[in-house]
Amino acid sequence: MNAHWWSKSLAGIVCGFALALGLAGLLAWAGPGGVNAINKTQLVMWSIAPLWLTALSLVFLFPTGRQAWAWLGGANLVVWSAMLLTRAWAV
Repeated sequence: MNAHWWSKSLAGIVCGFALALGLAGLLAWAGPGGVNAINKTQLVMWSIAPLWLTALSLVFLFPTGRQAWAWLGGANLVVWSAMLLTRAWAV
């Protein structure tokens, strides 16, 4: 077992989940019909699992756990900033 797998796995679980939530929120606020569109809640809810599992599986392509944390952390900052800006602009 690779020494970096624990840190990569934790990065994928923690940061990947936060990234999936941010992307789902961005879909909810910036998607067609806005946040109050009919039946959009189901799409947003069911999009979290594939997004999270995608991040969790791709995290093992990073050479080290530190790089995985840095890249996923940076992606989280970008996605959550975009989601909060979209939310502030939409209200």
